[in-house]
Amino acid sequence: MEKPDYLNISNLKITVFQAYLFWENIEKNLQNLSLRLSSGVKEKTDLIVLPEMFSTGFSMNAEALAEEMDGRTMEWMKNTAQRYDCVVTGSIIIKENGHYYNRLIWMLPEGSYQYYDKHHLFGMGEENKHYTPGEKKVIVELKGWKIRLSTCYDLRFPVWLRNKNAEYDILLIVASWPDKRTAHWKALIPARAIENQSYVIGVNRVGHDGKEVYHSGHSMCIDPLGNTVYYKPEDEDLYTFSIGHEELVKIRRNFPFLQDADDFTLSGITT
Repeated sequence: MEKPDYLNISNLKITVFQAYLFWENIEKNLQNLSLRLSSGVKEKTDLIVLPEMFSTGFSMNAEALAEEMDGRTMEWMKNTAQRYDCVVTGSIIIKENGHYYNRLIWMLPEGSYQYYDKHHLFGMGEENKHYTPGEKKVIVELKGWKIRLSTCYDLRFPVWLRNKNAEYDILLIVASWPDKRTAHWKALIPARAIENQSYVIGVNRVGHDGKEVYHSGHSMCIDPLGNTVYYKPEDEDLYTFSIGHEELVKIRRNFPFLQDADDFTLSGITT
């Protein structure tokens, strides 16, 4: 008997890069990322995940640092995806139609891409004064897996990330999450995984930024039962791991609580 389609979905191999970032220095960041990837990616991978604003650090200096969609960092992402024959994702500062966006790029090896503009802007850091929020949730597909894209502060808003009708298998979060709120990060990621019956992958940065805010990493992958697949505090880390779709299906079949979830609609949001 032939397997159902959902059981034919292969394991996904993911490379996360918990990187040290050089403050507001696109040239140096892209050079360092290229160097570290060239020495650290030693096996075929399906996806490389970089932190939030990986080319600049989490800067509010949007006017000076923003690039167009045909800019250097997009070209670097395209070349990197082609070189490693995988998807490359991470957020960068983009200027478009007079607005600035904290834009998470999903770059495919052949040069096509999708993107997600960060919806929840961090008011305490005045991100909302410099950037325009996105109003569209984005789910991409890779080797049959459905992946919901999100950025840093979005993690605090479970309604925004709710897995309605099991529409995604992985919640992906790129971040610049400060060390002083690490306890929140470590609590919220497992919570999102359990409540949404999905894998959650959170990729943070390490080191001090230009405002002397320290970031201690704690990048992780948590499975739908809340178990840890990958976890790394403090140090820069480039690591590859695999997750299995059949295990996800089994968990949802044995404990199908998503089908009992409340139905709701977020106003002003497009899909």
